[in-house]
Amino acid sequence: MADRPFLPYGRQTIDEDDIAAVTQVLRGDYLTTGPNSASFDQVLAQSTGARHAIGCANGTAALHLAALALDLGPGDCVVVPAITFTATANAARFVGAEVEFADVDPLTGLMRVDDARAAIARAQAKGWKVRALFPVHLAGQVCDMAGLAELARDHDLAVVEDACHALGGVFDGHRVGDCAFSALSVFSFHPVKTVAMGEGGAVTTNDDALAGRLRDLRSHGITRDPTRFQRPDLAFDEHGQPNSWHYEMLDLGFNYRLSDIACALGLSQLAKLPAFVARRAQLVARYDRLLAPLAPLLFPTNRRPRQNPGWHLYVALVDFPGLGRSRAQVMESLRTRGIGTQVHYIPVPDQPYYVARYGRPILPGAQAYFLKCLSLPLYPGLGDDDQDRVIDALFQELRP
Repeated sequence: MADRPFLPYGRQTIDEDDIAAVTQVLRGDYLTTGPNSASFDQVLAQSTGARHAIGCANGTAALHLAALALDLGPGDCVVVPAITFTATANAARFVGAEVEFADVDPLTGLMRVDDARAAIARAQAKGWKVRALFPVHLAGQVCDMAGLAELARDHDLAVVEDACHALGGVFDGHRVGDCAFSALSVFSFHPVKTVAMGEGGAVTTNDDALAGRLRDLRSHGITRDPTRFQRPDLAFDEHGQPNSWHYEMLDLGFNYRLSDIACALGLSQLAKLPAFVARRAQLVARYDRLLAPLAPLLFPTNRRPRQNPGWHLYVALVDFPGLGRSRAQVMESLRTRGIGTQVHYIPVPDQPYYVARYGRPILPGAQAYFLKCLSLPLYPGLGDDDQDRVIDALFQELRP
């Protein structure tokens, strides 16, 4: 055991090309916003098929920018699935909007159309004005976006895809992030995600006006575009030419920009996105096949049809009561064998902040999913022999 590395549930895959890209920036003129930042936005837009991509500090900042760009605020309500990271709901609260939590499919963790519809009805019964849906593509699988888009049209809602888990995925002939069924899609480039930037995020959109607003908001609400200046007395010289030093703050924005260092790493990683997605798919298929004998004590989440997911997580559903052991016991025992696991996620409405604000809603699908979910190691650098260690350990745990 001592000579074998610990296998975490997720980790970055960094090679010499990535290191060289970052080193080149460190030896250059721009460490913060520079040519790599602009290139990253352009390449990400091409990768997702969206008209615009706006890089930002992290996935939480991306969600916050999306809420700001849509002018969500006090008196508004956003529907968010109960199973997600807290940031999805927090983004609504950052701008003063309320959150109505939707239930999810207990076998996928995804918000379904009927779940969203029921949440809208509950919010309206409270007198809240529902303005947006924030579906989450959990683990890499994509929600029924066509169905959710139709529901949103019926209720005049904006749709923001939380695609932080799903970069590189394809569904119904669409690339994740192309915004065919949404106003905005958001991404994260945290080290455990498919593309790593240390920290980083982005918003994609096909709406020119939203894109412009997002770019302003990520940089203090400031513009240097002479066509938008409102102070001609300061903006232009005596010949009517823009003063190179002039800028104007048109809105209350944030410092959510990405550094050129991070974008150099992001560009290098994006070039490997197809290979990363393919390797993750191979590992998922291998888990599915080799863990099949452990059913019904352990089985994978249900697979959505007509998708090639950009898998972020491999979530197994485990019948811990049937096993006669708690999840904590199983996770600790696996840890002693050098296997890292994680829980994605504790239902957000069960977090103390949200319980204090809204009480604890009855969402049976979310609770059923939470009680069984266990994320196993999944990352491109996980070799077949490493994965065999994980599988052997699970067999020892579940069939001693």
